[in-house]
Amino acid sequence: MRIEIVCTGDEVLSGKIVNSNYAHICRRLEELGLEVVWGTTVGDDRKRLLEAFRLASGRADAVIVNGGLGPTVDDLSQEIAAEAAGVGLEIRQEWLTRMEAFFQRRGRPMSPNNRKQAMLPVGAELIDNPVGTACGFAVDIGKARFFFTPGVPRELFRMLDEQIIPRLQAMTGESGVNRLKRFHSYGIGESRADTLLADVIALAPDGSVKLGFQAHYPQLETKLAVRGASEDDIVRILGPVEAEVRKRLGSFVVAEDDATLEGEILEALAGRGGTVAVSELHTHGQIGGRLAACDGGRGIFRRGVIANDLGGIFAALDLRDHAGPLDQAAVEAAARGVMQVSGTDHGLAVLVAHGSDAGGGESDGTIFLAVASGDTTVSRAARIIGDEHRVRLGAVEMGLDCLRRHLHGLAFDERVDFEKSK
Repeated sequence: MRIEIVCTGDEVLSGKIVNSNYAHICRRLEELGLEVVWGTTVGDDRKRLLEAFRLASGRADAVIVNGGLGPTVDDLSQEIAAEAAGVGLEIRQEWLTRMEAFFQRRGRPMSPNNRKQAMLPVGAELIDNPVGTACGFAVDIGKARFFFTPGVPRELFRMLDEQIIPRLQAMTGESGVNRLKRFHSYGIGESRADTLLADVIALAPDGSVKLGFQAHYPQLETKLAVRGASEDDIVRILGPVEAEVRKRLGSFVVAEDDATLEGEILEALAGRGGTVAVSELHTHGQIGGRLAACDGGRGIFRRGVIANDLGGIFAALDLRDHAGPLDQAAVEAAARGVMQVSGTDHGLAVLVAHGSDAGGGESDGTIFLAVASGDTTVSRAARIIGDEHRVRLGAVEMGLDCLRRHLHGLAFDERVDFEKSK
């Protein structure tokens, strides 16, 4: 089945809004073995929208249109869909009633222009939107089935999973089960991972497993798309392949599927009744932010000390007597200090050197990392390739990964692909 995605809106066409909806739709469909063969972006222009719909109707079997279902004058999807299908518009009372109740529950009057969102092409199939006022719908235009979806991401994501994908799968007429297995790694580049895993799919029956990668620095996502006759068949096919991926990627794998690096750290600490505090220099507090957001009020992450100069770190940790450059001695002191003042059993320190902060002639991009636990403190230094933003992202990820490695008894200073050579 050939699928096309049509994204609408002047803001999307001009680049004022990054078209993340298109990426999400493609990714979800690919995960399920549904192939997108065309993608079109068109502004809020009646003539061009009509042309885009007619063109898609002649070359695709299914078309997902994203955007243009709002109440304003530049939301044109319903009108142009009706024109392309050769039908008129009609008010759908069931959706109008839903919208009125939606506004009533929020204690707000419904504007007259919201009625427009209940106007659909005559004979269109209404597609539910449980979290918004933009009514989705499906209609045949030419030889293709068109599915119209809202531009608000959370509304689109829900509608896509619950409504659109089941309809597309029914259209294919194929039986079977699809699954996507994901491995999240840090420290290994895409080309190296591809080399390591080049022949892993040979462990499965021909064509049943597809290997793919998605790099989003500083992590790499390795994907195994699997198709089988049943859930039991999926388990049988996938088992040896995913075991081999774990073996070959080894300690670089930080999490799997929907799990995260910070989540894995907190679970490891929770399993031993542990707690952690962090001190960060030139990271914008991103390590503490990720741990705090994932902690869920459990109190495992106790404290974060954030500063833009080394003196600020030492003052907050009552280490005013500590003198010297930004080096491994300093980062070890910061890790022990934040553990002691916070009353935790683990302390993580990540200090990024910038310009004059660096000691011993070090240049921008030098990172010092340390983990303290009990009477033990381990540390390392690294130099990350890239500009200031890339160095910061790398420092945050490396800091969290070093803590993960320490908790799991893995090599603390294993070299990563993003480091500069000594």
